Amino acid sequence: MKKITLFMFFCSCLSFGQTFYDLNTIQTIEITFAQSNWDALLDAAEASDAYIEAQSVSINGVVYNSVGAKYKGNSSYNASQVKNPWHLELDTYVDQNHEGYTDIKLNNVIFDPTFVRETLGYKILGNYMDVPLANYAKVYVNGTYIGLYTNVESISKKFVYNRFGSKTNAFFDCSPPAGAGPTTTNLPNLAYLGTSSTSYETAYDMKSDTGWDDLITLTNVLSTTTSTNTANIEAVLDIDRTMWFLAFHNLFVNLDSYIGQFKQNYYLYKSNNGQFNPVIWDLNMNFGVFGSTGSSTGGPGGGPGGGTLTTTQKKQLSHTTHLTETAWPLVNKLLAIPTYKKRYLAHYKTMLAEVVATNGSEYFLTDAQAMQTLISTAVSTDVNKFSYQTTSNFTNNLNSTDVTVTMNTAPGINGLMSARYSYLTALSDFTATQPGISNLTLSNTAPAIGTSVNVTATVSNTNYVYLGYRTEKNEIFTKVQMYDDGAHNDGASGDGVYGASMPITTISTQYYFYAENTNVGIFSPARAEHEFYTVTGTYPTITPGDLVINELMAQNTSTVTDPHGDYSDWFELYNNSSTTLSLDYLYASDDTTNPTKWQFPLGLTIAPNSYLIVWADQDLTQDGIHADFKFSAAGESCVLSYSDGTVVDTVDFGAQTANMGYARNPNGTGNFVIQAPTFNANNESLSISSEVFNQSLKTYPNPTSGNLTIENSQFNIEKVEVYNLQGQLLYSNKYENSNLLNLDFSGYSNGMYLVVINSNTNIKIIKH
Repeated sequence: MKKITLFMFFCSCLSFGQTFYDLNTIQTIEITFAQSNWDALLDAAEASDAYIEAQSVSINGVVYNSVGAKYKGNSSYNASQVKNPWHLELDTYVDQNHEGYTDIKLNNVIFDPTFVRETLGYKILGNYMDVPLANYAKVYVNGTYIGLYTNVESISKKFVYNRFGSKTNAFFDCSPPAGAGPTTTNLPNLAYLGTSSTSYETAYDMKSDTGWDDLITLTNVLSTTTSTNTANIEAVLDIDRTMWFLAFHNLFVNLDSYIGQFKQNYYLYKSNNGQFNPVIWDLNMNFGVFGSTGSSTGGPGGGPGGGTLTTTQKKQLSHTTHLTETAWPLVNKLLAIPTYKKRYLAHYKTMLAEVVATNGSEYFLTDAQAMQTLISTAVSTDVNKFSYQTTSNFTNNLNSTDVTVTMNTAPGINGLMSARYSYLTALSDFTATQPGISNLTLSNTAPAIGTSVNVTATVSNTNYVYLGYRTEKNEIFTKVQMYDDGAHNDGASGDGVYGASMPITTISTQYYFYAENTNVGIFSPARAEHEFYTVTGTYPTITPGDLVINELMAQNTSTVTDPHGDYSDWFELYNNSSTTLSLDYLYASDDTTNPTKWQFPLGLTIAPNSYLIVWADQDLTQDGIHADFKFSAAGESCVLSYSDGTVVDTVDFGAQTANMGYARNPNGTGNFVIQAPTFNANNESLSISSEVFNQSLKTYPNPTSGNLTIENSQFNIEKVEVYNLQGQLLYSNKYENSNLLNLDFSGYSNGMYLVVINSNTNIKIIKH
């Protein structure tokens, strides 16, 4: 029994772009055009969104030739300015990538005197939901320094695959394709506009091959959402991510967003679980630069008549802005549901405590100051930065000084957030006492897969508690109510201990707790569902030697076909034991440095003294058992192991000969030799089938220091091959009417060799 005992905190954030998007490093990107009029060419191509071929792009000294380049942006692009935003596409003309990335988005830091709003915003939000990575890059064109840019990960199909596990589902850029402006009437606010996709096409830019029906379904379900039918919206929208999404925009006064006038700058991707996931984009006007919510209700929550908010109004932006306005259905419909509003407040309070409070674990000002220290020299030498990005504004706008940026006002960031903290924490929604969750306990910290574990927590000041759990990152959490009634393994009724049962169906089960009262909710861990606890199940494991890799073929061109009729690489397992072995949670690989390439299907077993064939061909959709790797005929490895690193068996092999098996002889226990294949059969069967031939066969002397004589007085010797123990073919010859022949071993090194006679008789020869 594998005994892994884990009751641990697990962050669901993945490690991407550790070099290219490292926040502590400024990237150097050098673009070279063959044409001297490159800027005019890019300006001319901007209207049609076309690429101009750059001769090369160097990223930190690594050169990529023939790269697609274009200007991008709406209000951030202007033909009269030198410092325009870029989109570089490394694989437009040549199949190439940098650390797996093909699309590079470089933003020109417009409207931000501090240079930190965008990178800081993504760093903050990355603790709570999936976001693009972002850092800084110094950009040069034809040797001239253009300026310091923010380098932001593209929200592409690669992005959604890395975060959500798929890339072919419905995928939308929720910003009007033609750009948003004061006269734009159709905006991506997720309002239901009927069943025709043409009603949505001017507001949303579809990035997938299909998906309009999915988006229309989402808007339709949202339009009818009430407290009595929440299962419908939860089937098509990730509510938890949406609450983080809305809370972030509001807390940090990011109004060039869904909660602003234009209701834009986000993406939606539909996971395989059926839910759309919101992803935030474009944070350069974060921390209050964009000044309009678009609200027509007036007052601190919206700005009179949809006009521009003053800095004071931004500081006092209501946390429920748009609650009563149907033009923002995500807010209007979802926050009208009491339990959703309580979850929203729980997430809002978490960010407020962790990021805005001066003693918070992620205090924003500390990070912002570190960013400015890193980039100060690059900013000071940026001659193309905007007029409001002066040396004094660089520092002062991070503190409390407001700066006019074109038609907007950039509030002093620390002044804005300090005032928001004071304003918000005085409101009744934030002074209300949250439930308390403590003493989290599992009845078994190493439960066996196929059993259940009792989960308890001490919860105070609550009237409802639930446990959320799932087995995969991109699954929907199952939510079960926890009870303090003495009937759910929770102790005595009314003692403040709540209990529920959680099934353990696979190795890893992720879970969290949520509690609410009449006013507000709380999560444990606080950043759930983005972060969660994990318990690891136990399962029976195979003792090394009981299951072995018995034979393999790394170059099958004519020996045997798989169920699909293909000649595929294969390996054979053999059960040496007297019991049936389960292959649950066992992995196979051709690479000892990446041993968990492919997991055996759950429920697969192998009977005592039996064989199992696995096709190593990466054809996972075909009938039969197919591994997600292929062998190299030049030689590599085959390894069986568990995810904790326990190795059941491993075989290293050298260059292989087409249609010859590399097999244990004796079967199941012996060393590996090259021989004619014994597919799904005893590796010694070749010798048994040639028993009559072998009765009259003589090989001498053995050991030999020179010549080896092979003699058979009764049968012809038709073919002889000599292999070393690494499986390399050293000699091969065919004969006619030969009963006696001599092989010269004098040129071989001392050691053991395999002589294969007539393709079915194997003789071990020692050279000394």
